[in-house]
Amino acid sequence: MKTTALLLLLLAGMASARANDFPTVDRVLYVQECMRSNPGPYYEMVNKCACALDRLAAEVKYDDYVEMTTVVNAMTIGGERGGALRDNDTLKPEIKRYRELQSKVQKACFINPK
Repeated sequence: MKTTALLLLLLAGMASARANDFPTVDRVLYVQECMRSNPGPYYEMVNKCACALDRLAAEVKYDDYVEMTTVVNAMTIGGERGGALRDNDTLKPEIKRYRELQSKVQKACFINPK
């Protein structure tokens, strides 16, 4: 019985560690950007945006999040350089995954996107 309880605690700790591999500064930046994109009462939006980040971090590892956001942000580059990314079919699944994740976590945390 004790071994089973210890194993469950260890597994819970491993899941928790995975969800918390986002550096603090990136957590803060995510919440700030979320609040800018979704204006509302300050404390309400702090909690909703923190909820969204926690749910996102539970879904993807930090390194995967960095790759997805880099691609999505780079797509806003104008001109030829941005076009090379926008027209790249190999990046489209990653962009789709990021947008789906954002929609999922926003819905779960009661954030109404524009």
